[in-house]
Amino acid sequence: MVQVHLPSMLRPMAGEQTVLEVQGATLTAALDELRTRYPALERRLRDESGALRRYVNFYVDGEECRRLSGPDTPLTPHTELMIIPSVAGG
Repeated sequence: MVQVHLPSMLRPMAGEQTVLEVQGATLTAALDELRTRYPALERRLRDESGALRRYVNFYVDGEECRRLSGPDTPLTPHTELMIIPSVAGG
């Protein structure tokens, strides 16, 4: 199982859970399972075409997925996936 760590701003869309466990051989597959279980998360993570949102960073075992294979980044059973939306302000 892949462990998905959610920041506090996304937890209300996942029943206030801090860590979710999902299956998936790639980042896309893991996000597809999240979409099925927690549909409200989908809008925050991917756009209408299914592409990763620009302002959300996905870290696979500490490495930003865009530096790996993007949505095709492979995941192993003990992968930690951290989802971190960018925060802007002034």
